[in-house]
Amino acid sequence: MSLIDKSAAKIKHDREQDGDEAGVRSPLLGNGSDESEPSFRRGEHGSFIGAFSDHDDDDDRGSGYGFGEDRSARKRREAVRYLSFASAILNCLCAGSITAYSLYGHLFLSRLHYTQFQVNVVSIAAELAMYLPVPLFGYLCDRYNPGSLSLLSGVFFGVGYLVAAGCYHAGPPPSAGGSGWPFPVMVAAFVAVGAGTSCMYLSAVTTCAKNFGRGKHRGFALAMPIAAFGLSGMWQSQVGSRLLYERDPGTGGRGDVDVFRYFLFLGITLLAVGIVGTFGLRVVGEEEMIDEAVEELERSGILEESAFFQRAAVERGYGTLADDGENGQQNISSEEAEVLRTAAEDLKQREEEEEQRKKTWLLNAETRRFLSDQTMWWLAAGFFLVTGPGEAFINNLGTILGTLSPPQTSNTPPETTAATHVSIVAITSTIARILTGTLSDLFAPRSETHPHHKSHHHHHQHHDTQKQRFILPRPLLLLISALALAAGQILLASGAVQAHASPRFGIVSALIGAGYGAVFSLVPIIISVVWGVENFGTNWGVVAVVPAFGALAWGIIYSAVYQAGTAASGGSGEVGKGVGGGEGDTLCYGERCYAATFWAMAASVLVACGMWLWAWKGKGGWSRRGIAV
Repeated sequence: MSLIDKSAAKIKHDREQDGDEAGVRSPLLGNGSDESEPSFRRGEHGSFIGAFSDHDDDDDRGSGYGFGEDRSARKRREAVRYLSFASAILNCLCAGSITAYSLYGHLFLSRLHYTQFQVNVVSIAAELAMYLPVPLFGYLCDRYNPGSLSLLSGVFFGVGYLVAAGCYHAGPPPSAGGSGWPFPVMVAAFVAVGAGTSCMYLSAVTTCAKNFGRGKHRGFALAMPIAAFGLSGMWQSQVGSRLLYERDPGTGGRGDVDVFRYFLFLGITLLAVGIVGTFGLRVVGEEEMIDEAVEELERSGILEESAFFQRAAVERGYGTLADDGENGQQNISSEEAEVLRTAAEDLKQREEEEEQRKKTWLLNAETRRFLSDQTMWWLAAGFFLVTGPGEAFINNLGTILGTLSPPQTSNTPPETTAATHVSIVAITSTIARILTGTLSDLFAPRSETHPHHKSHHHHHQHHDTQKQRFILPRPLLLLISALALAAGQILLASGAVQAHASPRFGIVSALIGAGYGAVFSLVPIIISVVWGVENFGTNWGVVAVVPAFGALAWGIIYSAVYQAGTAASGGSGEVGKGVGGGEGDTLCYGERCYAATFWAMAASVLVACGMWLWAWKGKGGWSRRGIAV
């Protein structure tokens, strides 16, 4: 055996001895027959990763702390975890800038001379860029790290908003008779903004899921960044309207937002936040998650079917190194020491490469397991049927309000405004996200820790404890939230709000906002429980893409019914000033403008409830698989 081989084998032998003494990682491959080793169950999500973390103990154990880790190291890891949580909240508090589009969209019409179609193209391009790449960004977040995705989001935002600022400052495009930048430049800028929104949001939520998703506060830890995202557009629009505004030339008072300065503010701020997230978003204990997953794979026999792990088993066999001299000590020259150092570096590099290959293989396997689980498709289909109507309602609040009251032809102020109900939706949505996340932590069923090692007596004791607690399963919370959303749609479709917009439409907005927000909070929580957190970015990304298609479908349906109602009123509708329109707009007034749409939306939500109920209680559902969701 060469000196390098002997050196490498010696280093490997010493590291394995140290690991055995410290009670840390087991070898990559083993027979899995040692019953004294801690068992990490396949567990509550039917996956072979991550079930070990679904326990009722302190969160630090769920973060992958080793048993031999000293107190100071645990404190450092705990500090990193909570600093990462704060960084994630900061990311989400800034990520939703695109939701303030209505603050300046009308100025694209008056200042840049865009058509209404072009204004809609800009917003649609941003929305598609926000939703469609989510699976890809989730994949990158899992395979690399959330910090890298946060940096990418900062670049997207910085480039997007700075280009948009330049485009706005240059004036109308050549197509509108001006000498400014071409219209496609503005579209490209908002595509970057949409992609940045997706990256910044996903990096933050994935960090929280992986750091807290295996502990008893997973619901609250996921609900907080999601709720913060909902608030981001509100505070940014307030900064634009109250601080970065133009002076009204007539009165000298506060006028419209200064779009150029506002875009500069957003570009610089969000670039800085993305850079902060690069260093602030850290996943604690990821190596332990992967190693514990490998242990479970060893027990399951799946490793034996993997060509990658078969190669790993062969490559790890460096042979044995005989002791030289008394007590196994060796006297080596400086040349031999240099060779030993080179061998150690080579071994370290090979181990790092092996760790990365191992992580990639495991996450790819988790993705296949997720996509092949029929309950995932029921969950995603229901999410599509619920979020589509919710998005369409929010996007069309102004025109819906216009159908509830006769068009205003005088200076009489309207009963209520779209801005009021946007605020109602945002506030109730935020409260519902935090509340449902907290309730899921307090009352959701708890799973056993390490059931392979539980005694028969302990199992019954755990079951009795569950009986003594008030249990509110997460799927039941999800169903209640969806029914609240459906109740708002039914109230509107019934005509009870017609001509009573001021007091009653607020109830509709509150019900739909609360139901919509709660669903957006509970679905990612359920995904983290059922399929684990190791591949959360990819899994949630796959499901999170469906609202884009739902909003598109229901937006088309709403528009078609609205136009049909306009035609039924005499071909041109009623002309005047409505709550959501401007002077001279063609408006539709009456139940015929929206009733059919919202009856269909309510039916869509009820169908989604049936799908979720089947995923929970049906054949092959989570309940029958013993998943404590």
